[in-house]
Amino acid sequence: MIKLAQRVQAVKPSPTLSLNAKAKALAAKGVDVVSFAAGEPDFDTPAFVKESAKRALDAGFTKYTASAGIPELRAAICDKLQKDNALGYTPEQVLVSCGAKHSLYNIFQALLSPGDEVVIFAPYWVSYPDMVRLADGVPVIVETRPEEGYVPDPTRLKNALTSRTRAVVLNSPSNPTGASLDKKALQSIAEAVAGHDCLLITDDIYEKLLYTAAPFCNIANAQPSLFARTVVVNGLSKAYAMTGWRVGYAAGPKELIAAMQLIQDQSTSNVTSFVQKAAVTALQGPTDELQTMVKAFKERRALLVNGLNKLPGVTCPMPDGAFYVFPDVRGLLGKRHQGIEVSGSLKLSEILLDDYQLAAVPGLPFGAEGFLRLSFAASRETIEKGLQRLQAFVSALT
Repeated sequence: MIKLAQRVQAVKPSPTLSLNAKAKALAAKGVDVVSFAAGEPDFDTPAFVKESAKRALDAGFTKYTASAGIPELRAAICDKLQKDNALGYTPEQVLVSCGAKHSLYNIFQALLSPGDEVVIFAPYWVSYPDMVRLADGVPVIVETRPEEGYVPDPTRLKNALTSRTRAVVLNSPSNPTGASLDKKALQSIAEAVAGHDCLLITDDIYEKLLYTAAPFCNIANAQPSLFARTVVVNGLSKAYAMTGWRVGYAAGPKELIAAMQLIQDQSTSNVTSFVQKAAVTALQGPTDELQTMVKAFKERRALLVNGLNKLPGVTCPMPDGAFYVFPDVRGLLGKRHQGIEVSGSLKLSEILLDDYQLAAVPGLPFGAEGFLRLSFAASRETIEKGLQRLQAFVSALT
């Protein structure tokens, strides 16, 4: 028998990927599955981006590139960060990786030694704690509350910081809650970490999918004095419907980016060459299709939230951004469905898929038992059908 590394035993499979795979497998068998599990836009990649990749292929741009990314892409990322976020970086402070997820993985591998701590706010994206564990770090979970808009309490954050704290992870708009942190909330976080030298890792992947009147703001905007301690993580997956293209980036302190590049040099090396050319085109191109997508998501968000709030035992706030809602379904737990107790969000999710052909991600793996994550990156018809199936499930509870 093969003896596997201890780090593998500490990591759990991604529930979102697992559920999505199961739903797709059922659909492939002809089952009429309604999926609210998707973590990607249902829009196609803009045609001008695809054409750019085709041109690069036709031109023979298919060889290895610099591991950190082609110079024009790193420059385009610097231009984007300056124009959109008023953050000044040089290309040497940018690393292009295989998606924002890869960027985060590189950060933790380069930053953490055994026992080092990373503060993560719950509800959290399921991969944060496991990526920390894979780097032999310790995830320190700080709860945020729906009644407080999922805004981190500065006192709880301050109490979680220790001499081993190497980083605090921020994700706004959030996966899974859709909540965003405004300037005031970010300034309170900045005050809480003022006496510590930890990094601020800001995962801005949903930056462009924001439905509030207030503009996007990250921690370095809210408190410029933290710029030197901030690592910005972003990518093209969500804003440009380029999830399968796998291109993301990190921008931050030069010494950290250099260390991350060392990790990447010995693992994946460069992002696919012709994809990098398309990424330059996306960053420099028009945003018409992005605006169309945001408008559609905003309308679908209202449809789904209004429908959920009509269900007995379910409450759902209106998310600020991303394409997820995070309804509180604790009013359904403890009831019975066909004689079986709905003992938690995992069981609820299982019943919905098996008996109602509805894929909904349980809240437990996000650090929020009693909740579900539902994606509205789906057509209006799909959302309406999903709400009908949820209604049928709720009506069957005793």
